[in-house]
Amino acid sequence: MSTTTHRDNDVDASPTPRAGRLERPAGRLPSPRAVFADLGSYQVVNGVIGVLFSITGPIPIIVAVGRGGGLSAEQIASWIFGVLAFNGLLTIVMSWTFRQPLGFFWTIPGTVVVGTALQSLTWPEVIGAYVLTALLVLAIGLTGKVDRVMSLLPMPVVMAMVAGVFLGFGIDLVTAVENNAAIAAPMVAIFFLATALPSVARFVPPILGALAVGVVGVLATGAVDGGTVSGPWLAAPVFTAPQFTWSAAIELVIPLALTVVVVQNGQGMAVLREVGHRPPMNLVTVVCGLVSLPAAMVGAVSTCLTGPTNALLTASGQRRRHYTAALVCGALAIIVGLLAPGFVRLLLAVPVAFVAALGGLAMLRALEGAFRAAFSGGHVLAALITFLVTVAEVTFLNIGAAFWGLVVGVAVHILLARGPQS
Repeated sequence: MSTTTHRDNDVDASPTPRAGRLERPAGRLPSPRAVFADLGSYQVVNGVIGVLFSITGPIPIIVAVGRGGGLSAEQIASWIFGVLAFNGLLTIVMSWTFRQPLGFFWTIPGTVVVGTALQSLTWPEVIGAYVLTALLVLAIGLTGKVDRVMSLLPMPVVMAMVAGVFLGFGIDLVTAVENNAAIAAPMVAIFFLATALPSVARFVPPILGALAVGVVGVLATGAVDGGTVSGPWLAAPVFTAPQFTWSAAIELVIPLALTVVVVQNGQGMAVLREVGHRPPMNLVTVVCGLVSLPAAMVGAVSTCLTGPTNALLTASGQRRRHYTAALVCGALAIIVGLLAPGFVRLLLAVPVAFVAALGGLAMLRALEGAFRAAFSGGHVLAALITFLVTVAEVTFLNIGAAFWGLVVGVAVHILLARGPQS
């Protein structure tokens, strides 16, 4: 089998996005025979690694957020079912239709923002904000001018808000090592060891190595709460009627929409363009809004085109065959989503330090990237103010810090835009 990477000379049949309109697929849809012909060992491995990466770190983040927000195990399982099953299906449909890898999952920054909001909002209010966010994202996509919308806000300010939101998970990682070194310290050690050895990381991603070592540590210390493990494994979605309030709308809708359209979709599109694909920017935004609507009813946070997962799906193999890795990833995501209750019980049965360490390690690269994007350019002061307001967890008019961080940061950015850059 060819080991050609994305630098090959394959012709990408995907459409070039046109401003002001929704993109359409170019050419015929691949037949099942063509799909299986394009599916090889590289694509299967990339698809498996993609879904493993998407569940090993991000799912513990959902569990930590849900547990901190007072959600029941059933509600958390329903949330996980929604983000995996709906997005797995969307990944399959879009990747097959456009014959390129389009891996959809959920916004991690948005998940963390929701965790903060749950300290003052009820779950139905959060669901209402999900619905309004989906409608806003859909409206943005239908304008056909997503690129123009993405350019309106200063990226350093947006990423400083994201960095402030992520910081808590980095602190929880350090605290986990302090409180339960027997489990968390080996996880951290193997993570950085694998990160320092690219030849190892190629076959065993650092987060998977940390997961394996953590599981061994949990079993060796006998720290599993056996009483919470037993129970049904198949998903039983919990439907929650949305409640629409001004406080929830102001606190969540703008930050969630920004993390989808600007942060996550922007990153995902940049990753795919880097390897020679041409993702349909406007249509991607539209389907993110459409799928987020039914997913919200079962507690799932907003859908997005994920950057890291798409990077894994395109890590090797011929570019024209990358889409089959996304098909594998999507199918496996649906299966894991259907088994969400079992995974949630397992994570609730292990020590808090295990979940905190796994979630913190999964967030390290994202936190590093947020800091780089926020503080590597001009007008660093505006980004710094955004970061400080977000980290300070300022609440005013019953609206959380992520929103106020953006408001203050944009105001400072505008004020200093005509002055010398710091």
